[in-house]
Amino acid sequence: MRILLDTHILLWWLADDPRLPARAAAAIADPETEVVVSAATAWEISIKRAAGRLEAPEDLLEAMAANEFGALAVTADHAIAAGRLPPHHPDPFDRMLIAQAQIEGFTLVTVDSRFSHYEVDLLPLG
Repeated sequence: MRILLDTHILLWWLADDPRLPARAAAAIADPETEVVVSAATAWEISIKRAAGRLEAPEDLLEAMAANEFGALAVTADHAIAAGRLPPHHPDPFDRMLIAQAQIEGFTLVTVDSRFSHYEVDLLPLG
């Protein structure tokens, strides 16, 4: 399986937060799973952390490496696809994740129900 983590899923994993659904934790922990984090997620965390609106590791890249999570760059193709998505979800970071998952063939891991309004593979968490 190839999964792309939404921001809250990544942060819950790194913090061993009990809000992380068991199915998400099992998928992330599975050594056969390719886990990636979008550059858009790193950007979102950095912005919100600097504004004091989010607690997150200062060493995000080190934390990703320690967990063997890959980094997914944002490309022009991703940006164009995100801009063309229907406006079901207003958050530009989340729209980028949806576009990246669609283009790159990843299953998205999120608890955000608005993602289900798009044609994108989601890891069932319920």
